[in-house]
Amino acid sequence: MYTFLGIIAKPMLWILQGLYGLVGNYGIAIIILTLIVKLCLYPLYIKQTKSMAKMSIFQPKMQALQKQYANDKETLNIKMSELYKEEGFNPASGCLPMVIQMPIIMGLFALLRNPIMYMSEESSSMIFAFHEPFMWIADLSQPDKWILPIIAGIATFISFWMNTKLNDTGAGNAQAQQMQGTMKMMQYIFPIMILWLARTYPSGLAVYWAVSQIIQIGFNIHMASIRKKMKQEAEIAEIKAKMSKKK
Repeated sequence: MYTFLGIIAKPMLWILQGLYGLVGNYGIAIIILTLIVKLCLYPLYIKQTKSMAKMSIFQPKMQALQKQYANDKETLNIKMSELYKEEGFNPASGCLPMVIQMPIIMGLFALLRNPIMYMSEESSSMIFAFHEPFMWIADLSQPDKWILPIIAGIATFISFWMNTKLNDTGAGNAQAQQMQGTMKMMQYIFPIMILWLARTYPSGLAVYWAVSQIIQIGFNIHMASIRKKMKQEAEIAEIKAKMSKKK
């Protein structure tokens, strides 16, 4: 596992070492690294949001097909494929960004959880940086028992709650409803897990996660405006199409 994660974790360590050399503070270096990673992943977040928004726009057409061909799965699959082609929608486009993001997030997580594991002779100067204080935290290599975990937990809850709203396609079938139910359940369970984990992992990792979720909240606010704009454009296009048919 660590052999695979090391492919990502080691370059992250080099970047972290370079940032530390510039700012001279391990906590600030983690925050800057988190910001860089999130900005690099931002285009993927946008792509995922646009994909989910597009699906929600033509959801009524999908539901109509599901109702019409409820007893003919083969024809339903054909008609759904035709609809996807007509709308220019790729069902895999919503999952691909997450597939790309996960190894990067896991590699960074592994690095900040146990940075010494990925150190080489060239990066040995960082060994003392891992133990530096940051704000109220006496040692970033040790857990912060309450303040930082609570911040991380609250930020995670808000981020997950916003994601649930953003990814709600309005689907009416049982599978989609079950997925939405799972997401709503996770928005309560996952923040509690983060709070508990942050109390046991190094504070440096908790700083990364808290900052990452705060940035994600900002992304979600922007994505909500993008989704709203796409919906408005689709409604205008539909009105124009109806008017042209009447002529």
